Amino acid sequence: MRGIAILAVAGLALVASGTASAQQQMIMGDMITASGTVEKIDQANRQVTLKAPDGKLVTVEVSKEAKRFDEVKVGDTVTITYADAVVVRLKKPDEQSVNTLETEKATGERDRPGGYAVVKRTMTTTIEALDPSVPSVTFAGPGGWKYTRRIRDPEILEQVKAGKIKVGDRVDFTWYLAADITVK
Repeated sequence: MRGIAILAVAGLALVASGTASAQQQMIMGDMITASGTVEKIDQANRQVTLKAPDGKLVTVEVSKEAKRFDEVKVGDTVTITYADAVVVRLKKPDEQSVNTLETEKATGERDRPGGYAVVKRTMTTTIEALDPSVPSVTFAGPGGWKYTRRIRDPEILEQVKAGKIKVGDRVDFTWYLAADITVK
C-alpha cells in the first residue's frame, strides 16, 4: 500500500494567522482510478511490478497484511481507486512536533485478492519551498519525507506573496487517504 502514497491528487490549503484550532482548512481531492497489468511478481520481497496503460512500469511493495498475495498472477489487472484530502495548520514556534499514523484496513475478504485502506497521517513539517509562479509549496518532514502540492486557494497565494506564509514555517500536515484495490 505504500506505493499508493506517491499518487497524491488533492488540493492544498494553508491558513496563516490566529489561533490553532481556527486556522486549518480541508480541501478534498478528486476520486481517481488507476489501473495496471501485473508484469512481474517478486514473492520474496513482496513486490509487484505493474505496467500502466501508457507503458510505464511501477513497482509497489505489498504489505505483509495482504493475506492473498500468493494468488496474484502475471497478467492480472490491478485497479486502485483512491481519494485524499489534506489539512495544513501553521504551528506556533513553541509547539511540540507530532508524527502519528492511523490506519484501518480490510484485505482478503473478496472473491479475488484486494481490499481497502483508510490512512490518516499527521506530522510536523517545515515549508521547504514556495513558488508563487506555479503556484506551489513543498513540505519536508520526518525521515526525509517530502511533499509538493499546488496552491489553489487565491487567499493563500496572497498570504504567500505578502510574506505571511514563508519558507521555514512549521506546520502540522494531516493527510487523509482512502484507497480501494481490486485484482481481476
